[in-house]
Amino acid sequence: MMRILIHWLINAVAVYATAHLLDGIHIRSFGTAILVALVLGLINAIVRPVMVLLSIPFIIVTLGLFLFVINALLLQLSASLAGGMTIDGFWWALAGSLLITLISWTISTVFNF
Repeated sequence: MMRILIHWLINAVAVYATAHLLDGIHIRSFGTAILVALVLGLINAIVRPVMVLLSIPFIIVTLGLFLFVINALLLQLSASLAGGMTIDGFWWALAGSLLITLISWTISTVFNF
């Protein structure tokens, strides 16, 4: 249980940092980042597997690059459902999803989570 909370906090930090590093992503507060991280985690657990399953042909044809598109779309969905976070367009969502992944992976690696 504690591991889940730590990963949730790491993802919230990654979302908040991404919003401050990219001009096309705006967030109201760290509390909003916590909410977006929660919604993103739930969406990644429930919606992402279905989207990946339905888009297997695209994933194969693009050699896995379509997964980046799925991640960007899920980030946009999370931001719209959580509220308090806006993304200026698909390309900002793509950059944001990549940066969130990179930041959360780096923090998890540095602190051995």
